[in-house]
Amino acid sequence: MLWNLIIKTHVEFGLFNEALLLYKKMRQLGVLHDRFTFPTVNRAVLLLKTDVVSGELIHCVAVKFGFGLDLYFGNTMIEVYSKSGFVEYAYKVFGEMLNRDLVSWTSMVSGYVYEGSICSAFALFNKMRLELKPNSVSVVVLLNGCSNYGSVLQGRLIHCYTIRSGLFIDFFVQNSILRMYTKMGSVEEVEDFFNEIYKRDVVSWNTLISFYSIRGDIAELVDRFNETQGEVVLSIETLTLVISAFAKSGNLFLGEKAHCFAIKSGQCDDILQTSLLDFYAKCGVLGRSVRLFGEISHRSSITWSAMMSGFILNGCFNEAIGLFHEMQDAGLKPGPEILRSLIDAYTHLGALQLGKVIHGYVLRNLLHGPEEGDSLLETSVLNMYIRCGSISTARVCFDRMPVKDVVAWTSMIEGYGIHGLGIEAVKLFNHMQENGITPNSVTFLSLLSACSHSGLVTEGCEVFNFMKWRFGIEPDLDHHTCMVDLLGRSGNLKEALKILVKMMTSPDSRIWGALLSASRVHGDKKLGEFAAKRLLELEPDSVGYYTLLCNIQASRGQWAEVEEVRRIMNENELKKKPGWSCIEMKGGIHGFVSADRSHNQVDKIYDLLGHLSRKIQIFGYV
Repeated sequence: MLWNLIIKTHVEFGLFNEALLLYKKMRQLGVLHDRFTFPTVNRAVLLLKTDVVSGELIHCVAVKFGFGLDLYFGNTMIEVYSKSGFVEYAYKVFGEMLNRDLVSWTSMVSGYVYEGSICSAFALFNKMRLELKPNSVSVVVLLNGCSNYGSVLQGRLIHCYTIRSGLFIDFFVQNSILRMYTKMGSVEEVEDFFNEIYKRDVVSWNTLISFYSIRGDIAELVDRFNETQGEVVLSIETLTLVISAFAKSGNLFLGEKAHCFAIKSGQCDDILQTSLLDFYAKCGVLGRSVRLFGEISHRSSITWSAMMSGFILNGCFNEAIGLFHEMQDAGLKPGPEILRSLIDAYTHLGALQLGKVIHGYVLRNLLHGPEEGDSLLETSVLNMYIRCGSISTARVCFDRMPVKDVVAWTSMIEGYGIHGLGIEAVKLFNHMQENGITPNSVTFLSLLSACSHSGLVTEGCEVFNFMKWRFGIEPDLDHHTCMVDLLGRSGNLKEALKILVKMMTSPDSRIWGALLSASRVHGDKKLGEFAAKRLLELEPDSVGYYTLLCNIQASRGQWAEVEEVRRIMNENELKKKPGWSCIEMKGGIHGFVSADRSHNQVDKIYDLLGHLSRKIQIFGYV
């Protein structure tokens, strides 16, 4: 039928709205339908990802035209209802079907898997086996459900079934079982099953490489990557996985080798170049990232986001903002990831007014409901207001969030801590529990930090104790650092030192730094010198710690020791980098360092500073 063919062609080319308009025209002209018309229209509805109402309308029209019990149409209707989030409607269609084939059963099992009801999927699969034999597609659907929502025990049962039923010989099934073990099984199970696969293809190797990448086992990943080259032809996906793993570990040498291999083999598309861009940025080689960005012919939103994130990661916030303007000039609409990166840049610069502009854009164009992307973006906006000093606006944003996950609650608690509002942080933590949100280790870290900055010693000690006994969260090095800081700020230096000594893990420079800071504030020069020496053992190239040690020794009159420390600093050419700050004015950001004279209005700036200094002296503030 010509109309069916035209509608189907539009669907295949991604013109889903146009396909539905054609069907509407077909109805208006009174063109007769056949059993292939409604499945084609259902395909357009499914891919358009509309709400369930569209599917219900098509269902009603099909029943009216006498196709409600057609097997082909029923199978597509099950898929439409399942993917729309109404699996109960799908099961009603399934139950009313006079005839059910393998596609009907598999589609219904897939519907339960899509919903996350793995137990219902298993129950229906067992009923299916009583009527007809499942094929490899049915098994793969159930294995995917086990990987995402089930348990390794359920996955092992399916594994056994594939062996008994003879479906294990299918490569597609084998790779699905391997993927299931990489998601839930142990290293031994993954290795044993991988070795059982008689003929491993590139998908098998990619799955194994991805497994070691997620675990962060770079040594094993490199060994497997080398083995892969001797068994299969590497795909671009393989190289992308490997380079992404090296980006996480920050291994520049191995990443460069993989880049060279990609160039020699001629396997380098825009996705791989984006991964390389991200890799070099995370390794601090930003120049190469910029060069790769210029070489990418078709830049997706992921490419722009990766480059912006790279600038922000390396402290080039103005460059990130400039890149956003370049993107706008190119006529591209920013997505959530891009906007999150831009908000992060404004957050680091303290550009509150510019951040408000982006917040307004987000409210007008992106925040439509309780979706995961919206939640992440809202949390970024929340953090922007916190870091830029507008805690009251941050609380308003927090209260208006339709869905508050543990990250949002933790961010707000951290915000109160940053602003010295420890009591409010504790109250919000209690409110969080009342709302049924379970805190994680980061939540407790933010709460301990809030108690430390507000001098809430008793509350902080209580939090530190019940995080383990009430919530089963073992304090790590960061939590111990907060406790040393909390006790040290309040003058309880002996108790702080006891916590440091009793730790099961080795102390790092941060915890010794907290003890050193407390020792200086409360005048314990002996403990301060001890902490400073431990710091220099851990970070011998840190000029800041040498300076602190000099100050402590000078306060004790140890001038010979001061000269020795300064001699070491000069020999190692250790110089303290000047601090910098910035101000936001008339939509622009101006950065300054100590004794800076690079600004184009430097004379006016120093004249004004001189005038302010004289005013301060006149009023007796100096």
